Amino acid sequence: MEKSQMSRNRLASRQNAKVILLFFVTLGLFCGAGWLFLNKGLYLLPDKMCEGTLERDMVKQVLPRAQSADSGSDSTGTGDNLNFWCHVTTSNDVSLSGEARVQPSSREEWLEYYRGSGVRHRIIRVSTGDIEALAQVDPSADTSSVYVPCAPPGLLGHDASQPYAVIAETRIYGRAKAEGVPLRQTLTDFAYQLTKHAYKLAECKAPRDFPKELPRYKDHR
Repeated sequence: MEKSQMSRNRLASRQNAKVILLFFVTLGLFCGAGWLFLNKGLYLLPDKMCEGTLERDMVKQVLPRAQSADSGSDSTGTGDNLNFWCHVTTSNDVSLSGEARVQPSSREEWLEYYRGSGVRHRIIRVSTGDIEALAQVDPSADTSSVYVPCAPPGLLGHDASQPYAVIAETRIYGRAKAEGVPLRQTLTDFAYQLTKHAYKLAECKAPRDFPKELPRYKDHR
């Protein structure tokens, strides 16, 4: 009789353990699903945004998870007055944005702008042919830019003798998910896509074959 009672007790203990285990597994799955539901904003963005200049995977690399996210783009002007914008905003007040514009600027003027006057900013640079990119290395600066010479149509007189370029700039507002080289590389890749798109929109006179990607940054400490 005692053996039978002990056997029933052990069976009941095993069943209770299984019930408890099943409860915690179910709870874990429920919490995980709830967390994903509340932080799925970036995953609901389109695969490609802003007329193909920004991919969702690029956004996921640099922005932290958020409950909701939204993207948009716009363009104004034509030729030497062209501007193209793109942005992704999130519910946690972190955003990724960029613009590409056609403007009169030499390469030296572009570089000097990002180096800054007075206290000079640290930058890293990569280039291929006459296409050049840079990223600011300062801890407080999450900015990258790309410079591509462009001769917009319709320039006359003095304007025709000035160097023009498509210049793109991208940046993060708020605390980024990535940092260092991965962040700078993604921002530069985004700026490069904006530059290529604006170059076509502006109908720059010299058609060019853009490389698939720019040279990669190396680790700068």
